Amino acid sequence: METVTLNNGMQMPVLGFGTYQIESVNTKKAVKQAINAGYRLIDTAQYYGNEAGVGQAVKESGISRDQFLKMGKETRSFKDVMNCPNFLSFRSHG
Repeated sequence: METVTLNNGMQMPVLGFGTYQIESVNTKKAVKQAINAGYRLIDTAQYYGNEAGVGQAVKESGISRDQFLKMGKETRSFKDVMNCPNFLSFRSHG
């Protein structure tokens, strides 16, 4: 799989496997198939409700966890974002 080098030196695959709208009962099988096809970047989110299946597929793949990059999103309220130190720091400088 082709990768790009990020500013911090980390290698990121240019193509990822998205799990949005995959029902939780089907997630593990779908992610296993993606891993077998060569995907190492898995996109998921707390909102999707299928993170457990992603984790199980990665664990059962037999491939070292450090070979994967998981893109995740957390559900947060506006209040949580406003109280985030990085957000406040960014706002104060800009």
